[in-house]
Amino acid sequence: MLSTAGLPSWLDPVVHAAETVQPLQLSRFLPPESGAGRQSAVLILFGEGDQGPEMLLMERAGSLRSHAGQPSFPGGALDPEDGDPQGEGPLRAALREAEEETGLDPRGVQLFAELPRLFIPVSDFVVTPVLGWWRTPTPVGVVDPNETARVFTVPVADLTDPGNRATAVHPSGHHGPAFLVESALVWGFTAGVIDRILHFAGWERPWDRSRQVPLDWRA
Repeated sequence: MLSTAGLPSWLDPVVHAAETVQPLQLSRFLPPESGAGRQSAVLILFGEGDQGPEMLLMERAGSLRSHAGQPSFPGGALDPEDGDPQGEGPLRAALREAEEETGLDPRGVQLFAELPRLFIPVSDFVVTPVLGWWRTPTPVGVVDPNETARVFTVPVADLTDPGNRATAVHPSGHHGPAFLVESALVWGFTAGVIDRILHFAGWERPWDRSRQVPLDWRA
């Protein structure tokens, strides 16, 4: 189900990063050795828009129990019909959740890599990031307002722009990378994965890590 055939050449650094990156290079939060945790997957979808390469993101509904109101990748927990979490289950789940949350037509998506599984302690999710190429773009938007507040794309050029980068400060004192794009503050797990992709793909530009923003930032 994974294939790198026919990908645009600008994705080559991402493919190489996915093939070589080690789990601890992505995050210090790795799945428990006990195997505990809710198996889940997210779709990191690269497309090509009017401003060049872009990523698909969504904003979670404010009424959700976990990660309410946060910008995120489409994704969610594996269902039994998705299959083996150690096999193609995460691939099926990533596409299924993306379709349910954004209306994405999975037939237009070419999955080309998986990143190492990561852990989100606050929600007990063991997450497999699945990388895809939006080979045939289709309309996307909010399918269920109870799950999704909005769906949007972000040019990679905006994500690498030093002026759009900052360090998010959580009330707990935790600091992490953040992106101020499309009238949104992207932080937490999603920002951490984007930050590492940009870094290991060689796309990162120097930015002011001392610039801090609170989580209640608004454009």
